[in-house]
Amino acid sequence: MQTVLRSSFLCLSLILAASAAAADSSPVRYSIPNSEVRVLPRNANGRQYELIVGLPESYAKNPDRRYPVVYATDGYWDFQKLTEVQGCLVYDKYSPEFIVVGMAYAGDNLNYGDLRRWELSPVPFPPGDKSDASGHAADYLKIIEHDFIPFIDREYRTDPKHRVLCGASLGGLFTLYAMYTNPSLFEGYVAATPAVVLGDNWLLGYEEQFAKANPSLPVRLFVAVGGNEAPSYMIGSFKINQRIVSRKYPGLQYQFRVIEEERHAGMQIEAYTRGLQFVFAPVAPEAGPAADR
Repeated sequence: MQTVLRSSFLCLSLILAASAAAADSSPVRYSIPNSEVRVLPRNANGRQYELIVGLPESYAKNPDRRYPVVYATDGYWDFQKLTEVQGCLVYDKYSPEFIVVGMAYAGDNLNYGDLRRWELSPVPFPPGDKSDASGHAADYLKIIEHDFIPFIDREYRTDPKHRVLCGASLGGLFTLYAMYTNPSLFEGYVAATPAVVLGDNWLLGYEEQFAKANPSLPVRLFVAVGGNEAPSYMIGSFKINQRIVSRKYPGLQYQFRVIEEERHAGMQIEAYTRGLQFVFAPVAPEAGPAADR
């Protein structure tokens, strides 16, 4: 009997060892809980988009509840960042739960760097820099307004009163462009290290036109730049900050922040965290220091 037991134990050990070795050599795959991808039909411009949707933890358990929505440019890069940011903000009670919508492109092995120029730039890139494939922000903003938002509002339990747009770099420029073009489309705007420099600071002239036609700007706006970014990004961000502060728009709630010692990409997590905390402050469950539990 002891021999049988020893043999059985040896076989079991070998099986477990083989399983462990197999597990060690297999790739580990992760998925984001409560997320799904919705592919939209190809539009008249020949562009095909997908919306990456992240639902709050309580979404399935509360069928009568509606949620704020945070839309992100460059969803293929920033959807994961924002879902992680949401978890921290909700845990700390600095924001309500919200739906995250990453705006992206349908298809595999895509060149996002080239594709995003078409949508996110309000003016063409300089000649010789693929300028024929840029400068269509006006078209993209209409697509967001007439296609993306109605689809999300129809398919999910959204709260249209609390809708936020986030973007970084060229997406940050688009975020500011969207605010100056149709400010009421979103309640809040978070522009991380916006590429104000594009088009020889074109945005400053666009802002000038907006200021002449609009006496107020009733939105919540957060702008940030990294403290170790390239000079052009820092100068552009400081210029738009100075312009915004000087206007003293009635209704505008505004915050600007330098993310110390960070560069163009590393500053984005903190910018989104602080930006969404600022935007959602009026509806946050708590504010200030946490109490002992």
